[in-house]
Order: sequence, then C-alpha cells, then structure tokens
Amino acid sequence: MQHRTVADLMTHDVVRARRDTPFKEIVELLAENDVTAVPVVDELDHPLGVVSEADLLRKCSAQTDPAGRIPVPHPEAWERAKAEGVTAEELMSAPAVCVRPEWTVVEAARLMALRNVRRLPVVDEADRLTGIVSRGDLLRIFLRRDDAIRDEITRDVMQRTLHLAPAEITVEVDEGQVTLRGSVEVNSLVPIIERLCRNVDGVVSVAAHIGYRIDASRASSTPA
Repeated sequence: MQHRTVADLMTHDVVRARRDTPFKEIVELLAENDVTAVPVVDELDHPLGVVSEADLLRKCSAQTDPAGRIPVPHPEAWERAKAEGVTAEELMSAPAVCVRPEWTVVEAARLMALRNVRRLPVVDEADRLTGIVSRGDLLRIFLRRDDAIRDEITRDVMQRTLHLAPAEITVEVDEGQVTLRGSVEVNSLVPIIERLCRNVDGVVSVAAHIGYRIDASRASSTPA
C-alpha cells in the first residue's frame, strides 16, 4: 500500500513568469492559460516566488473608491509595496514553498496546510522547476473509482499486510465510503484495520462492522 506521489498528480507543463515580467503580461498569462497563479523563476529556472490573483488584486484594492461604500483599507508596508509593484519580482509572494516529485500526497497536503498556500512548485534535484501541484490536484485522489479502492483494500490491506483470508472481511465501497463486514480473531485488530483502510488514497470514510472471537483485554487480565 503506497500513497500517490506529487509526480502522479502535478501539472508538468508549467506557465511561468520571469523576474521582469510586467504586471499586465502576468494578468494575460493567467487569463490565457486559465490559471490563478504562476511561479516566478530566475535565469536557471529556480522558483523565486509565486504571483497569484490575490497578489495582483492588491493594486485594485489600493485604488480610490469614488462611491465610498467600502472602508478604505490600511495596508501594511509590504502590502503597499505590492500594490505599487509593476514586475513579477515586486508582486510575488516569496520565497517559493516547493515540493519534490517523490513526495506523497499526504506530505504535500500537510505542507500546504502548514504554510497556508494553495499550490506548490515542484522542483528536481537541482531545484529547477519541473511542475506545479495545487489543492485541486491533490483532491483528484478522491476521484478514484470505487472498484479500484476496493481492490487495493482487499489486496494490499487485508491480504498482503494483515494476512487475512478473503472470506474473513468483505469490503464494500460506495462514493469512496468504505464498509467492512466480517469477523477477526482478536478485537485489537479492528482499529488497525480501520486505520489502514483510512490511509488508502480516495477513501472518504470507513464504517467497520467487524466482530471478534477473543477480547484481548480480558484475556490478558485473566489469572493463570
């Protein structure tokens, strides 16, 4: 059982900007390629930062509002600098938070949450840009077919990892929701089965209706 990697899900053909790419050209890049952000790279294709729609919108929000319906914001110095920026280097959020192609979906998702970013440039061993992975890309694991999830749980979790016979536990999957039915030798095995099933890519939830023949806690407390 192995999680999908960033390489499995990332976009390989990356639209990028250079340090000196002007504001309007960045807006055109986003519109023409139907993306919401572009990485900014140096001459060696090393990611320096990312320019997103949010970065560009600071220029709009900093303008005067004749109607005066929305309170005037009081931006920090760095926000004012971005609002006044005209090139990618002046507008980008930096430094770039990057990931390697061999990282798992779990590792990439945790890094996104930790750094509060929506996308991660993917770099090779020389730190050159090779792709980009977004929140939407990571969510694609939940588009896995139910039969593929069921087969992985049956084969990799039940048989290869836990060495359970096919007749002991039946696995049903509907819209990513896994239902387990059957019986095992000891009750301590039940939470292990649940945890391993939850770790399969594409699983939304696990409902375990599993009986057991021996209560390990009682057996260990019984006097010899």
